[in-house]
Amino acid sequence: QVQLVESGGGLVQAGGSLGLSCAASGRIFSISVMGWYRQAPGKQRELVAQITNIGSTNYADSVKGRFTISRDNAKNTVYLQMNSLKPEDTAVYYCYVYDTYNRAGYWGQGTQVTVSS
Repeated sequence: QVQLVESGGGLVQAGGSLGLSCAASGRIFSISVMGWYRQAPGKQRELVAQITNIGSTNYADSVKGRFTISRDNAKNTVYLQMNSLKPEDTAVYYCYVYDTYNRAGYWGQGTQVTVSS
């Protein structure tokens, strides 16, 4: 079994900051990609940011310059620092990891981020 535990969501005013974290545990052996997705009401889930095991990053255009993804390989943990938040960033944020040993991807349970105007 693999568990992903997310933390750090909440309510913030526009222009504010929040940090998310996601720790993977259990039968997980070789994480390659770690990432964050989000899903707003009535919309499809979309990629926010991802980071490889060698530190290469990729961001959605809508968050470039405002969000920063990072990871701690020793702790199997991925982070998302969100600055200059906008109301359109409001969504449920999900972390995702891909384990190359298990050849499987895993999702967190989701954490709500709400940005008020």
